[in-house]
Amino acid sequence: MDRAGTVIEINDCARRLLNHHRDEAPSELVVPGWLARAHHARTGADTGSGAPAVSGMIAERTFEAHCTVVGRAGEVAWSLVDSSDLGLAEHALAEERERANLLAQISSALLSSLNVERCTEVTAQMAADHLADAAVIVSPAQGRHHPLAYAQAGGKVTQTTAAIDPAAVPGLAEALQGFPPVPTRWISPADIPGWAIPPGFTGPIGSVIVTPLPGHGVPAGVLILLRASSQAAFSDGEEVFARLFAARAGTALSAARLYSEQAGITAVLMRDLLPPVLERVYGVDYAGRYRAANDHERIGGDFYDVHPGSGPTQETFVILGDVAGKGLEAAVLTGKIRSVLQALLPLSGDHQQILTLLNDALLSSHHSRFATLVLASARRRAERVHLRLTSAGHMPPLIIRNDGQVEEASTSGRLVGALPQVASTTVHAVLAPGETCLLYTDGITEARGGPLHNEFFGEQRLKRALTECAGMPAEAVVERVQMLAAQWLGHARHDDMATLAISAPRTGPLTLVRGDEDRQRHRGRRSSS
Repeated sequence: MDRAGTVIEINDCARRLLNHHRDEAPSELVVPGWLARAHHARTGADTGSGAPAVSGMIAERTFEAHCTVVGRAGEVAWSLVDSSDLGLAEHALAEERERANLLAQISSALLSSLNVERCTEVTAQMAADHLADAAVIVSPAQGRHHPLAYAQAGGKVTQTTAAIDPAAVPGLAEALQGFPPVPTRWISPADIPGWAIPPGFTGPIGSVIVTPLPGHGVPAGVLILLRASSQAAFSDGEEVFARLFAARAGTALSAARLYSEQAGITAVLMRDLLPPVLERVYGVDYAGRYRAANDHERIGGDFYDVHPGSGPTQETFVILGDVAGKGLEAAVLTGKIRSVLQALLPLSGDHQQILTLLNDALLSSHHSRFATLVLASARRRAERVHLRLTSAGHMPPLIIRNDGQVEEASTSGRLVGALPQVASTTVHAVLAPGETCLLYTDGITEARGGPLHNEFFGEQRLKRALTECAGMPAEAVVERVQMLAAQWLGHARHDDMATLAISAPRTGPLTLVRGDEDRQRHRGRRSSS
């Protein structure tokens, strides 16, 4: 082309492309508008070769035009390169990158929560926003009902439960059982029942995808995608991508459901392993605190129990123990010991007999672990609390007097679960109003910390701390001990720590726990009848 834009020479390839006959002069060739504008812009700027390529459409294909100066008068040769396939490839690559980024976002969003309802909500919302006009998640049946989640692009997710007929949607019943999805072309939008369409969805349905949400061995549900008839139908690529999305979502939903089930089972099993809530029983105040060796756990090898007596003496049986080891394995043995001791409550008047029977039970169970215990029987007489204290390889209880003196109960004995015979010494103690008896485990005294992080908290430091607790209620005593031990530790590792306080209140009537009130009331009705 010359400087004015007139074609002065054209090759055969360009003739065929631009429908130019051989008997026509080159100057008669009609140059595509985008190329003509690029030519005039280049010559007007009076630039040489090497200008950036321009692109445009010819016969529904994309071409790149590259210019080269070929004459002194400003003639330019334009080379046209068909870039249609390259453009399609780049477009496909961009789409794949976008989908890969979307899958990464989806995975991050879904795996950020182990709550089933939240995970279902995120799945439905992202499916509606990125894959279709609307989405429905059908979860596995719960009895005769299926949980359903509805979402529309840009809207809120609605979750409900309803009795549905999975056979009403082609491929849904099979997908709920984990079978491969039915091809979209086999599903007629007219066959979709009303319950499978989100409330408020406008316009007739034009295209439907039904794909399972695969889980860990068991399907996590089914994803139904809906597109309005005003939009283009789902393509094969979109159907494949929907299955990839469903695979990620199914994995996340399955993990959330599995976690929820295991958390429920764990909560039921732990209910009897957790330390009980203590309160006033028969006019005696009880308070306890427990801290597991691992702060993310709630149970371990230390334990305590308070069992109100049912006899006329109104004597309460108290146990605090420490099983060798920590964590779940120690907690399992703790649960067994507590169960045995509860079965032996009718014998609580004889501490030595209880320890002997417990020792025999542990030895016969072939456990390699042992335990130390301290038993206490508490009974209020007038304003004083009378105690019987027995140690089985455990640190003796400490008694805090009103004048600040801290006395160590002179009880001793062998640990249980290690030797064929158990020997122990039971001592008696009396608490005046305001005085407290503290039972504790070695996690308190062996808490390693301090300025150099290598010194035990120790019994002497504990006794000095208890001197300052004179006259405090039971709840305040255990709080103070646990707080001081925690401050001494800092962030260092520690063993299980348990404390239990028995106090004679300064004032207050004898009070039964609720269960004992019911039993007393029942006995009264029975005797009167």
